[in-house]
Amino acid sequence: MNPLLVVFLLSALPPSAQQPASTTPAQSTSQTTTVQNQKQGQGVSNRSVLKPAPGQEAIKEKDLYDRTGYLHPFRRMPQFLFVDQEKIWSSPFRTPKRDAKWWAIWGGATAGLIAADRYIERNAPTNATLVRVGNDASYLGEAYTLLPIAAGMYFIGTAKGSDHFREAGMLSFEAIADVGIMQLVLKEVAGRERPLEGNHNGAFEESPNRWNSSFPSGHAISTFAIGSVIAHEYPHHWWVKALIYGYGAGVAGARLAAQRHFPGDVLAGGVMGWFVGDYVYGKRHNPELDKKFSARAILSHISIGGGMN
Repeated sequence: MNPLLVVFLLSALPPSAQQPASTTPAQSTSQTTTVQNQKQGQGVSNRSVLKPAPGQEAIKEKDLYDRTGYLHPFRRMPQFLFVDQEKIWSSPFRTPKRDAKWWAIWGGATAGLIAADRYIERNAPTNATLVRVGNDASYLGEAYTLLPIAAGMYFIGTAKGSDHFREAGMLSFEAIADVGIMQLVLKEVAGRERPLEGNHNGAFEESPNRWNSSFPSGHAISTFAIGSVIAHEYPHHWWVKALIYGYGAGVAGARLAAQRHFPGDVLAGGVMGWFVGDYVYGKRHNPELDKKFSARAILSHISIGGGMN
């Protein structure tokens, strides 16, 4: 088996994983109506790049304003994860032509980096300080750091009556869970040696600890998954995107500095995480929250007396 070919295919899973299965004409009509309704709530178009067919919202209308309690929305999470994983792993068999470009762009970039990984790793500057800083900063991309961030957004949003912030936390949790499952499978299949293992060439199917092998970077896939969700939730705030993507880039850089991953591992993880976040947002976002946000923004400029501020 050619490891490079396997990695090329696996690294392209998330970009095309978000496509709906073939539907009957009646289902297609229903989905079209749902998409049109969602677009009306979101503005000109769906913010999701992949634009999956809308599914059940993570925060439904009945959940707004904390009417169903703190924990009720989590009851739907197992079903959501089952649907997500089915879409992800079956995607290579039903990729539409319009998404072929994602396979070509990111699959090609990942394959190119993997081919150059050994040269880059051997010539990149390194010292004990860089390794130590990289190891310390890597904690920012661990599950025990990211999950509390997602939980904090959800529970703070619930307590403060901010359903938008609440949804961001819920979708972040779903995205982290999805990529957590993905990375375990991909690491086991790829079995790539880490930079300091074996002969330092990053050989595939040679890792002494395959479930914790090098490809893809678990830290990168998780941080960019949650970053993608948050960036989609708040697209009009440039500082949010700068902060969250800067955070992800910092974690990815830390894994390289710590010599725990090759550049190809980090790129593949970041791309997969971003597209999973894009899918989760497109699939679970409640467009009613955008209407509420827009109305609140308009009212904030109108004084009680009817004049404009």
